Amino acid sequence: MAARSRDPIEPLAPCARSPDTGGMADHVYKKIEITGSSTAGIQQAIENAIAKAAESIRNMRWFEVTETRGHVDDGKVAHWQVTLKIGFTLDG
Repeated sequence: MAARSRDPIEPLAPCARSPDTGGMADHVYKKIEITGSSTAGIQQAIENAIAKAAESIRNMRWFEVTETRGHVDDGKVAHWQVTLKIGFTLDG
């Protein structure tokens, strides 16, 4: 059985320097899962999802693509759906 890898998101979560001490500030992150869609492609589906999330979520820091799906119509890719986990810092 293969060893389970570390969560790839943890090292990517940035930390800001604390202005008081010059050290690293402590943060608490929250993750949500959303799905974006597009007829243009995967990248546009990701950008659509992030743009929509940015309308109501502050302090977004990173995203992870967890699933990619598509719809086939008449033998051609007609639509993309991309599920993302988006990480953001909580106000505190």
